[in-house]
Amino acid sequence: MADYLLAIDQGTTSSRAILFDRGAHVVRVAQREFPQHFPRDGWVEHAPQDIWDTVLATCREVVEASGVAPEALAGIGMTNQRETTLLWDRATGRPLYNAIVWQDRRTADFCQQLRDQGHGALVQSRTGLLIDPYFSATKLAWLLDNVEGARERAERGELAFGTVDSFLLWQLTGGRVHATDATNASRTMLFNIHTQQWDDELLGLFGIPRGLLPEVRDSSDDFGTAQAEWLGAELPIGGVVGDQQAALVGQACFEPGMGKSTYGTGCFMVLNTGDRPAASRNRLLTTVAYRLGGKTTYAMEGSIFVAGAAVQWLRDGLKLFKEAAETEALARQTRDGHSVYLVPAFTGLGAPHWDPKARGAILGLTRDTGIAEIVAAGLQAVCYQTRDLQACMSDDMGVSPGTLRVDGGMAANSWLVQFLADMLGVQVDRPTVLETTALGAAYMAGLRFGWYRDLEEIAELWRCERSFTPSMPEAERERLYGGWLEAVERVKSTA
Repeated sequence: MADYLLAIDQGTTSSRAILFDRGAHVVRVAQREFPQHFPRDGWVEHAPQDIWDTVLATCREVVEASGVAPEALAGIGMTNQRETTLLWDRATGRPLYNAIVWQDRRTADFCQQLRDQGHGALVQSRTGLLIDPYFSATKLAWLLDNVEGARERAERGELAFGTVDSFLLWQLTGGRVHATDATNASRTMLFNIHTQQWDDELLGLFGIPRGLLPEVRDSSDDFGTAQAEWLGAELPIGGVVGDQQAALVGQACFEPGMGKSTYGTGCFMVLNTGDRPAASRNRLLTTVAYRLGGKTTYAMEGSIFVAGAAVQWLRDGLKLFKEAAETEALARQTRDGHSVYLVPAFTGLGAPHWDPKARGAILGLTRDTGIAEIVAAGLQAVCYQTRDLQACMSDDMGVSPGTLRVDGGMAANSWLVQFLADMLGVQVDRPTVLETTALGAAYMAGLRFGWYRDLEEIAELWRCERSFTPSMPEAERERLYGGWLEAVERVKSTA
C-alpha cells in the first residue's frame, strides 16, 4: 500500500516539493528559489523553464533524500501561484513568451478602459472579480496582441493557455492533459462561477479564442499521469488547487464563517461562505473555495499583493539583514509605539483599494529611526493590511470570525503573529503544520486516492501549535492603525 504522497507547491518566488504521510505529517521538504524578471516599471515575469526546472528538481530531491521508492508514492497533488499566465505551442510545449506574473501591472490602462466602458458590473456578476491587471484575462489578451503571430496561431488552434497548474500538468503528462481546476479557473476573469463554465460573453469581451482554454475539473479529480521519466515511476495526479484555496483546505476551514490568512509573497485572507457565493460591498472578491464531486463551495477573499515580498526587498534590495529569520529579533529591538510605516505598494495596492498605480513609501522617519524600526514597519504592514480586510469582511458578512488561522512562511515569526492578534483584536491560531498550502493539495489528492473518506476526516487532523491572544490596549491599537490609514492615503495615485 502506498503510504506517501508528493505535493508540488509552485510559488511566486520558489518551488517546493513536500512529502506527506497518511497522518498529514511532513516527511521531507525541498525548496528552490528562482529569478524574478522586471523588464519595465510594474512588469513582473518568470522564465517558464525556471518554473519547470525547479519543480522537477525539488520533486526529485525529496524522493531521493527521503529514501522512499517512487513506487511507494500514492501520487501527486499540486498547488500553484494563481493568475500567472502562460501561452505555449501545443506541438512542442514551448512557451511563446515569459510567464506574466499575477503581480504584473502592464495591463492597467486596458483595465481602466474596460471600466470606463461600463464592463465592471458584467465581469463582477459572472466571475466575482473586479476588473484588474491581477487576473489572467488581460494578461492573455496582451500576449495575443503583442507576441508576433500569436493571435493568428491561437485562432488556428495551435496554442494553449494556462495558469501555472495547467502548464505543469502539460509538462508532467507529456502534453496529454490540458486541464485546470475550478479554483484556478475562477481567477482568470473568464470563468462563470455560477454556471462553472467558461463564459462566451467574457471571451468575446477580452478577445480570447475558446480553443486556447483548458478543461475545468474538480479540485480532487483525475488530472492524468506523470510520466515515469520524471520521478522513476508513473504517478497519478489526483488534486489541483490554487494556492490560497489550498491553504483554506489545509487549515480545515470547511464550515461557513471559518477563515484563514496566508503570509507568503503576498497575503490572502479567505473566508468560507458555503454553497452560495457572497457578493462584497467593499471590493473584496468572490471566488471558488473548492469543487468536489461537482459541488462548488465558495469563499470571499481579500488579496494583498506584497507581504513576504517586502521582507525579500528589505533583505535583497536594502540589504538590511541576510536571512528573513533575523527579522523577528530585529523587530523585538524596536521601542514601543514607534510611528514608522512602510506601505509596500511596489506593484500597486490590492484589496480593498485596487489602485494599480500606487507606489510604495516609508513614512514617519525621524533621526533615531534605524534598521530595526524599518524592518518592524515591514512586518507591521502585513498586519495593518490584514485588518483592512478584516473590516471589509465583517461589514460584508455581518459577523467577524472570533479566531483566525494563519500560515505561510511569515507565520513562523511569533513577533509578527502577536502583533497581528493585537491589531485584529481576535485570537490567532498557528497550526502545527505551517505547510498548509502544500497540505491542502495533498488532501485533495488524498481524497481522490481514497486516503480520506471526506472533509470531516481531514478536519480531525488539524492541530494548533500556538494561540496568540490580543494584549495591546485598544487606544494604542487604534492610534497605530489610524497612522497606517493616513500613510496609505499618501501613496494612492488618486490622493
